[in-house]
Amino acid sequence: QVQLVESGGGLVQPGGSLRLSCAVSGIIFRRYTMGWYRQGPGKQRELVAGITNGGRTNYADSVEGRFTISRDNAKNTVYLQMNSLKPEDTAVYYCNANPPTGPIYWGQGTQVTVSS
Repeated sequence: QVQLVESGGGLVQPGGSLRLSCAVSGIIFRRYTMGWYRQGPGKQRELVAGITNGGRTNYADSVEGRFTISRDNAKNTVYLQMNSLKPEDTAVYYCNANPPTGPIYWGQGTQVTVSS
């Protein structure tokens, strides 16, 4: 059974930081491109950051320079370090596992709220 379990969300003040984690089981993690997506209130789900199985990264323009995605293949875990958070970063954040071929898997999401 494939599982993607996100953690690390919560309430933070503007300018603060959070680190999200996504622990993955049931797949050969090192083969997958991993991504973080988010869906804010009344908005469509959007890609925040991605990291390939080779370690190449990409970011949405809105988070470039503030967020950092990384992966630990030994721990089957992908991370999202979020700094200088803004109220517009408020959303449910989802972990995504995308293989070269085959089905895409999603986590259940973790809420991030940026508010004073």
